[in-house]
Amino acid sequence: MPNVLVTGCKGQLGSELQELSGTYEYNFYFTDRDSLDITDKSQIETFVKNNTIDTIINTAAYTAVDKAEEDQENADTVNHLATKYLAELAKEHNIKLIHISTDYVFDGKNYKPYNEDNVTNPNGVYGATKLAGEKAMQEINPTNSIIIRTSWVYSSFGANFVKTMLRLGKERDSLGVIFDQVGTPTYARDLAKAILDILPQINSDKVEIYHYSNEGVLSWYDFAKEIMRMAKLECKINPIETKEYPTPAARPHYSLLNKAKIKKEFNIEIPYWKDSLDECLKTLGERK
Repeated sequence: MPNVLVTGCKGQLGSELQELSGTYEYNFYFTDRDSLDITDKSQIETFVKNNTIDTIINTAAYTAVDKAEEDQENADTVNHLATKYLAELAKEHNIKLIHISTDYVFDGKNYKPYNEDNVTNPNGVYGATKLAGEKAMQEINPTNSIIIRTSWVYSSFGANFVKTMLRLGKERDSLGVIFDQVGTPTYARDLAKAILDILPQINSDKVEIYHYSNEGVLSWYDFAKEIMRMAKLECKINPIETKEYPTPAARPHYSLLNKAKIKKEFNIEIPYWKDSLDECLKTLGERK
């Protein structure tokens, strides 16, 4: 039975992997920053050796997009250097590595869904540090290892857009939500299931990049409207432009990901975003 190390187990994706773990024939080791410091290579190496780890799923990340603008060193340590250490250990010990990245590696100026080989050009520190992690992993090039870029992640676990909208929808009569940023949300449970399903099929001589989000295309405004409709909340959603809601870090205006590669190579079906939102709201007990 494969011994699988999952980092960032208290995050949205890590929590969903933990929730699904009982239905798969793997021996899981779920860790967070308190139980395993992935910014310390010697500590990871000891853990890997002691537990005979043969697969690592790295969901740990510095994801505070705005805070990263002033906290570049910590963001780089987690998103770049820790990924580099994991890739080095994967190569040294012949470990399969699945690393999660982001649509923020792109500048959002495209006019059609981003392919895996489109030119990267991050707008801020978060995207730049995630891209540095990707590049380090590609340069080290452990075999049987992949990078999965995803976007707009939400879950019944942790803090996210869906849970924020549910809370604000109960507290306020109206909300302004951005309509000029377009992409697709990703239900972390769908991504977790996809990762566990494709795990046995990963077989590559070089690091491969894949894109994964739910199917469909929408704005944050559309997303908020559907959350209110499904949860039967009376809060009115008003469309606003990005310039009306300034943030320290710039967001991509267009971050639609082309998922053709991951669907074709691993023969997986990706759920439509509304169906996944429906499932998440049911899990949260908010579907009315």
